[in-house]
Parts: sequence; C-alpha cells; structure tokens
Amino acid sequence: MDTPVVAASSPPRFAPRPAQARVLQFRGGRLGISAVPGSGKTQTLSQLAAQLVRDLAARPDEALNPFEAPEVLIVTFSNSAVENFRQRIASILRSEFGLLPNVGYRVRTLHALANDIVRMRPALAGLADDFQIADERAAQQVLDEALQHQLSLEPTALDYFLEATLSEPQRFMVRREKWPELARDIASVVIRRAKDLELTPTELRHRLGHLDGPRHALLRLGLAVYESYQRGLQMRNMVDFDDLIRLALLTLRLAPDFLDRLRRRWPYVLEDEAQDSSLLQEKMLRLLTNTSEQGPQGVGGGHWVRVGDPNQAINTTFTTADPEHLRQFLHEPGAVRLDLPDSGRSARPIIDLANYLVDWTYAAHPTAWLRRHAFLQQTIRPTPPDDPQPNPTESFIYLDERSHTPDSELQAVADSLRRWLPDHPDWTAAVLVPENSRGFQLAAEMKALNLPYEELLRSSAETRNVAGKLELVVRFLAQPDQRLRLTDVYRQVWWGRGREVEAELAEDAGPAEAAAPTDEAENTLRDALPAAAIPFSAGPLPLSTLSLAQSQQVQKALSRLTNVEDFLYPGPGGDWLAAFKLALEQPMVMDDLRNFRQAVQRWLEASVLPIDQLILTLGRELFTEPSELALTHKLAVVLTGVAETKAGVRLPELADELQIIARNQRRFLGFDAADNGYEPKKGIVTIATMHAAKGLEWDRVYLMALNNYSFPAAQPHDAYQSEPWFVRDDLNPQVETLALMEAIMQDDLAGYVEGEASAQARLDYAAERLRLFYVGITRARKDLIITWNIGRFGVQDSARRNQAAAAFLALHEYWRTRLKGRP
Repeated sequence: MDTPVVAASSPPRFAPRPAQARVLQFRGGRLGISAVPGSGKTQTLSQLAAQLVRDLAARPDEALNPFEAPEVLIVTFSNSAVENFRQRIASILRSEFGLLPNVGYRVRTLHALANDIVRMRPALAGLADDFQIADERAAQQVLDEALQHQLSLEPTALDYFLEATLSEPQRFMVRREKWPELARDIASVVIRRAKDLELTPTELRHRLGHLDGPRHALLRLGLAVYESYQRGLQMRNMVDFDDLIRLALLTLRLAPDFLDRLRRRWPYVLEDEAQDSSLLQEKMLRLLTNTSEQGPQGVGGGHWVRVGDPNQAINTTFTTADPEHLRQFLHEPGAVRLDLPDSGRSARPIIDLANYLVDWTYAAHPTAWLRRHAFLQQTIRPTPPDDPQPNPTESFIYLDERSHTPDSELQAVADSLRRWLPDHPDWTAAVLVPENSRGFQLAAEMKALNLPYEELLRSSAETRNVAGKLELVVRFLAQPDQRLRLTDVYRQVWWGRGREVEAELAEDAGPAEAAAPTDEAENTLRDALPAAAIPFSAGPLPLSTLSLAQSQQVQKALSRLTNVEDFLYPGPGGDWLAAFKLALEQPMVMDDLRNFRQAVQRWLEASVLPIDQLILTLGRELFTEPSELALTHKLAVVLTGVAETKAGVRLPELADELQIIARNQRRFLGFDAADNGYEPKKGIVTIATMHAAKGLEWDRVYLMALNNYSFPAAQPHDAYQSEPWFVRDDLNPQVETLALMEAIMQDDLAGYVEGEASAQARLDYAAERLRLFYVGITRARKDLIITWNIGRFGVQDSARRNQAAAAFLALHEYWRTRLKGRP
C-alpha cells in the first residue's frame, strides 16, 4: 500500500509551527488531519494548496491541453469558506511564488462540486440540460404540496403513537395543529435517508413491500410523500441538494472515461471540515481519488487530504453528516494521521476549560456511552513562545450557578453588557444561544437598553425567502390582470407570511413581540427610501389570521375570478368581495381580504416608481427584521444595476432576476451574513446561535441556557425537543420510523424493538450538544461568561423545572477550584 511521499523543500514564507510544517511536507498519498479550534487549519491548507499548484505548474508536460490542465481541488463546507480559501491561495501564489492568481486550483462546496459534475453530463443523470436546483425554500414548497395531499389520505396515521391519556379535545388539537408539522419532519427524514442510501421512490417501495396496519402508518406516509415529492421536483425540472450528490455519484459510475478525466484534472483533493461529511459525500470523494468506497486505495489513486475536527461535529442530528467518516479515515490503513494541536486563539484558562470538558466527558460523564463516543480525545495546546499568534494573556471567566428564570437570565446578560461595553470599545463581543428564539428575546432586551447589537440568527433559506416573496409581487405587478398571479401572492406572500411567523414563534416568543419592527429596522429602510415613496408604505402588514382550510377556500375563489378588477377595483357592476359567500358568513375572512386588497392597491400605485424605490416600498410592508430589510436594500441596489445595464428592461425581466436569486441559480453575495462571511465588529454585540458561531471568534463571549433541556446528558430527568409531549412512551417518531424502515429493508423486522432507536437518538443528541458546548467555549479569546435558566415551564411548575446541565456543573466545579482568580 502506497504511503504519503515526503519531499524536501524550502519552507514556506509564513512561519509554520512544527505541526503545520509536517503537513506542508505532504506531496502525495492520503493524509488525515485533526485540527483543534484556532489551530490555523485554513492558513495551513491554503499554503499546502498553493505549494501543490506551484508543483503542478512546474510539470506542464502532464497537461493534455490548456483546458484540461491539472488543478488542485479544494472542497469545503460553506460559501464563505470558499471565498476565504480562494483569496488566501491567490495571495500566496502571487506574493510568494510569482504565479498568476486564480489559476491551477478550484475551490468548491461539496454541493457545488456535485453540481459541476452533473452539469457536465446531465443526460447520464436523467436530467435536461437546463435543470434547476431547488434550494431549501423551493424544496419545502414542493414537499408541503406533496404532504398536504397525503395527510388527507392518512388522517389517523399518528393515532398509533398518541399518548393514551390524552383527552378528546387534546387529540383534536394535536391532529389539527401538531400533526402536520410532525408529519413534515417524518417525511423529510425518510426522504433524506432514502437518498443517502441512493434509493429512488420506486426502489424504496420495492424494498419495503406492503406496509399494512397502524404500526407502519408513519413509514407509509413518508414513502408516499417521497413519491409525490420526487414527481413534483421532476415536473418542475428540479433537483434538490441531496439529489445533486446522488446524481453526481451515478454520473461518475456510469461514465468511467469521464471519471478518469476528472481524476487527471484533479490529482489532488483537499477536503476541509471533513467532520461534516455524509455517506454520499464520502463516496463521491473516494471515487474521485480512486479510493474504493470500502476503504483501501485503488491502483493509481489520487492524493487526498482530509482536515477537520470530530470534536466540532455539530450538525449530525439534523443533517446526514457523520464524524465517524473522518474518525475512521484517521485510522484507515494506508492513511497517515497528523494533528494540529496548537491554538493561539484563546487565553490559557479558556483552553484549560475546553480541555477539561473533553477530559471530564471521557473520565466521569454519568452516561457510559458518551464517555466513549462524544469526543475524540485530543488536547488543545497553547502556542509556543515567540509564536506569531500568541495566546491572549488577560482573561476573565465566570460560570454563574444561580438558577435564573428565562427573563432574569436575559436581564442579567444584557445588564452585564450595559456595564461592560462603555469601557471596552475596541473589543468584540457575542452572546451565543442554543436556539434562534432565545436570540430574538435577547435582541428585544438589548433594544430596550439601547445597546448596540447585530443578529446572526437567520438561515440562508429564510433570507432567500425574501427574494422569493418580492419576486411573486413584482411578477403580479407586471401582469395585474392575471388571477393566478394574484392567487400566488395571496397564498405565498400574504397568508404564507403569517404562517412563517407563527412557526418561528412556536418555540418561545409571542406574536406581538416578534411582529413589532425595531427602530433599527425602520431606520435602515427609512434612510434608504426617498421621501416620495414613503406614503405608499403604511407600515408592516397585518398577519393573516385564517386557518389553512380557510385560506385554501379563499385561494380557490381567487383562482376562479373572471375579472381581477372586480375584486381590486370594483365598479358600478358590483363588488366581488361583497358577494363572496365565505366572507359574508365569516367576518374574519372579510377582514382578511379587505386588508389584502388594500395592500395590493398600494403596491399597484407604487409600481410606477423606479425599481429600487418599488422594492424598498414592498420591503417596508412585507418585512420587519433588520436582516430582511438590509437584504431588501441590497436587492434594490442589484435590480437598479440590472435596469441600468439592460436598456428597456421591464418588470417581468426584473422578476426573473429575483427568481434566479431566490432559486439559488446564481450566487447572490450578501444574501446571508453567515453564508458569505461574517466579521465581528468592535463595540457591537453579536447575537448568534452556537451553530452559526462556528468558525468565528470574539474577545468576550456569553453562553446562555446551559440547562438540561438544551444540553441533556441522557439522564432519566432530562427532556428532549425531539420527543413530543403527545407521543406515548417518550418515543421519537422520526428515528423510530427510520429504524423500522431499515429493519424491513434488511429483512429483519424481528430485530426492530420499539424504543431502542429513540434511546440511541437521545445519546446521539447528548453527544452533539456536548460538542456544541465545546464549540461555544472555544469561540472566546479572553472572556467567557456562562449562565443557565430553569425554563419557561419551570417558572410555574417546579416539577418541570430545568436543571443546570451536567457538563456545566462539572465545569463550574473545575472553574471554582482550579481557574477562579487566574489571569
């Protein structure tokens, strides 16, 4: 078995640490690197990529033609990382090696790489040349349409799992309000798992056979939704992100000559954030590097470097990512393992606290399984003396053991920042929360105290949703006589906006709090909006209060309008709304349609404005969050540029531009701060989820809600978000459905024991939350403050009171006895 080839070469111009220097000696084979937080992995990998580009440039005889010259392929997790690598490598090539930047290497996310491969040979994947990618928003829409039909066929599918003690009113409420959301989650995990196993709906149905009886009802529903969902994508000429990886694999397997060409094109594959690889991603990279999917490297294999940190694997419970792929690679025969253990990011006490979390978990965690599986046992080391990145020397750590209520915890953190900020204008600071809802509440508290802050809470799917809504309105304004355009606006913009807000608020916040625009939001738009356009914007629109069934009746009626004008601008012949039977029988429907009509009338008046003023006007009515309004402003600037460069462009063409952005057919820089690179600002507090904070750092960090609900330890008294209160026996319906599916496919139905999958899911979730705590700690450079709360139910009911997380209590004792008072 070939082993990596080490070549003697002059050291790079940047001063590498000894561990980094060993990585930079790589010239071939397979190399696995475990890199602790703040170890400089991005700089090291960029430097290695630049060196390999230089080496390839020195061997031009290997290129068959200029269009197939060998390249170094760098694969990473996020778009912001793509730009970071691209710029770093270009700078090194130019300044250190005197080579042209942006030549000899390619940086891609895994999904973008799969897209490249499929678009080169779409026919092999069974796709048309102009296929589109369904982003999260578009895929969710197709899924919801498929789910809606299936729920009508399986109205009692959940009954088998309902808690027996529920009253009839409770059962009715669950079926109406809770079941649709749970059904969506179940269908989603079935679809994701099927695609990870490379099974089409037809193949999955064949493997599962007949699914009769109530025990199989959830799996039956998931399979049926998968079939409808995939048909919906095909009808729209779309594939989703999971399809991209699957179809890229199919393409590579069906075309050996094409695969060989890509292997010659990319002799070196450098994979960043390898702890987040899924099974399909692993298979694709093994094919490209001529490494068999079972492990050993094939004859003439490519050169593969995998860099990551299994201890920062925090996406496993809601994606198909699995850190075991990297862990196994680090010990795979023929692969060499190197570590990057030195970190200059944090002060010594913070490093000690992070290391103690790993050591305590290994030695003393109350759950034996977590002692073995939560972490890879590795130690963060401070940088050596005279290192270019010395560890900060000042540090303050405080673990607050008081049992806060949720409100008092918010007040304590905000008040601490109020006292601290004036004396530290040159420091960066962040408050990191487990879930978005807690961040929204803190933002309200910060606003009340007039403290400077910015949010890093929104997902890329939600920000793309802004462009999607604006596109639907602009497209209607371009053809205001089209009743189906009006119906789309009602369903997805008017009524749909209400549903999104309700879903957002379901975790914690109340509608009035979330709907109120912040001063920041108003000022963002008011400063950008010309005075002439302001009268068209009467403030944020009221949310639709109609139920799904009511909205569907309204949509059906609007879609049958003979003349749209009879609704929007009724004449002497009569008012369509005044004769609409449903509105006459239900006053709330009448109020909803009147509000909708008034809004559309204002939008039609505003359609004569220049495109930037029109977009800003619409944004002021549709959105309230600062991030959404900032995005609206960026879209207005983009569309102004389109209008200026394309003579005679009209609303339909501008709507097409919004559609391109909304459907992720072309990257729109600035769509999402986390997606495109976020730089903390001095003197301004960042409010972010712990997931969004990965890869970032701040001088002072607050970690909130370290209780046994957000960070369970798989103990009997812990509660879990994935186990609904209305489901019997503390079952997790999603993982039970998957376990049943795999037992049937393996012809081992007797091996399925109800509840075992739920018990394992608890362990997996607890392990991920320990790693999330580790990520949160290692975001801090100098100061770290950690708090916990008893939960919203614990305020009134002591039996439901959250406790401090087991890991928090262990670290508190370590801090109290070992770290307190240390500089």
